[in-house]
Amino acid sequence: MIPPSSSYLINISLGLPYHKVQITTHLLLNFLLVPNHNTVMATIKVYGSTFSTAAMRVFAALYEKDIEFELVPVDMRAGEHKKAPFISLNPFGQVPAFEDGNLKLFESRAITQYIAHEYFDKGTQLVIRDSKKMAILSVWTEVEGQKFDPAASKLTWELGIKPLLGKPTDSAVVEEYEAKLAAVLDVYEARLAQSKYLGGDSFTLADLHHLPTINYLMGTQSKKLFESRPHVSAWVADITARPAWNKVIAMRS
Repeated sequence: MIPPSSSYLINISLGLPYHKVQITTHLLLNFLLVPNHNTVMATIKVYGSTFSTAAMRVFAALYEKDIEFELVPVDMRAGEHKKAPFISLNPFGQVPAFEDGNLKLFESRAITQYIAHEYFDKGTQLVIRDSKKMAILSVWTEVEGQKFDPAASKLTWELGIKPLLGKPTDSAVVEEYEAKLAAVLDVYEARLAQSKYLGGDSFTLADLHHLPTINYLMGTQSKKLFESRPHVSAWVADITARPAWNKVIAMRS
């Protein structure tokens, strides 16, 4: 196969026989219509595990944006995230790591922010261009990271992950952190009584960031903390039913 060139015009200008022009035209069309497998296409890669809450956060953002990506599995049980080559992608030895062409990122919330802004016009708009509305959204993304996640992640570890690893659950820790999460969810209940979603009237990163830990906790005794608050319960039912999130869950099968 030859690359496209001015050969078609050259052949005509030189007055070459019709059949030669026809052959050249065929080759040109063949090049245009058949993929060149030697061409390297930039691919988004996510290094992580389908059971990692942080990696799931990134998967959810990509699916909401309808962006194709490649999952590069990291065997955390074997400690692959703590040694080369993964440690070159995230020096803290935590999943996920992310590549978009030459851009390399770690920290899941930074990655979802990049996805939301870089691919703003694709799929679900996970951030808002209006500065005042975006400020409100940012408040609730901070609340998730600073208030909700510390308690929810501790409970996820005790009630969701430890049983998978055959480790005993510490009931005292569970009691302590359920009380902490309950206090946060009281604030959420008041907020969601006024707004359909935490960041405003539409689903955004402020909601998406909660999905991985909520997914684990709704399969444990801690689900009562969500179900006992009607506005929180309705919000959980809404965001966990999203098609993009269902695709994240399906990655485990």
